[in-house]
Amino acid sequence: MTATPAARPVAVYGAAGHTARFVLAELKRRGLPAVAVGRNAATLPADVPARVAAVDDRAALDAAFAGCAVVINCAGPFLDTARLVIEAALRAGAHYIDVSAEQASAMDAFERHDAAARAAGVAVIPAAGFYGGLADLLATALLGPEGAADDIAVAVALDRWWPTAGTRITGERNTVPRLVVADGRLAPLPLPAARSTWTFGAPHGQQAMVELTFSEVVTISRHLRVRGLRAHLTQSSLDDIRDGSTPPPSAVDALGRSAQRFEMVVQARDGERVRTLAARGRDIYAVSAPMVVEAAARLMAPGFARSGALALGQAVDAPGFLRALAPTHLELG
Repeated sequence: MTATPAARPVAVYGAAGHTARFVLAELKRRGLPAVAVGRNAATLPADVPARVAAVDDRAALDAAFAGCAVVINCAGPFLDTARLVIEAALRAGAHYIDVSAEQASAMDAFERHDAAARAAGVAVIPAAGFYGGLADLLATALLGPEGAADDIAVAVALDRWWPTAGTRITGERNTVPRLVVADGRLAPLPLPAARSTWTFGAPHGQQAMVELTFSEVVTISRHLRVRGLRAHLTQSSLDDIRDGSTPPPSAVDALGRSAQRFEMVVQARDGERVRTLAARGRDIYAVSAPMVVEAAARLMAPGFARSGALALGQAVDAPGFLRALAPTHLELG
């Protein structure tokens, strides 16, 4: 008998990594079968079925993803892994999701894999985590999945940014110039980066900001029509990640989350009308897990029929998706 989509497992690639451990825990919490995939058997979790596959071993990837409904890629830098893992997921007939913050990786997924994903009848959703996915969901909830605005501003406050080893490696690897949207098209981020201030809710308050864009520019502009799109990060967060002595995140609760608090604000302006939606929560790495697992569950749900390379807000009902994450994982307002 052919397995139903709901019975097929979710493969988590890069399963030994920090974010992947949160993803595997969230899959377990929701009762979704999982397969942990990585390049080194000794580092894979012992409580989940495991398969070994290096990213450049096509046969091993094919064997690892065989029979899986969804592949969640947590192995950065995504400039090095995403294309190969997407191609393997497509060969397996599986949907693909990743948590990339890298603009170039997300752009490549959209441009290179849309036609193949449509032909395979699956969805390829890059940048579905905190960076990329959350801003896209908030913008889509404000404007609708095919909406338009004159300008969108994204502002992110982190009270601390304790970077993982993977974040540091990605920062060293990702030397591609960052992009904004100007006059309706992607354009290089103007340098030197613009400075500003932004007032957030507690505990952040008024913060000094620096213009710094991540994959949200690519995901939002994939399906929303905007003439201008800029993103800003608290200067203190950038100082943290630039400081080589800043430690990695450490768990302070039973879920393994750090004490980090975040707020992301998306503000859309259309003429004189300004709309704002914010999301607040804890630990940018940990919150990516319920996001990608909720996405995987929706992709596997009976009746899901979208295919191609899609932004998260394009693939799902954004307001309903955000409600599903609140109040456990996000506070919306």
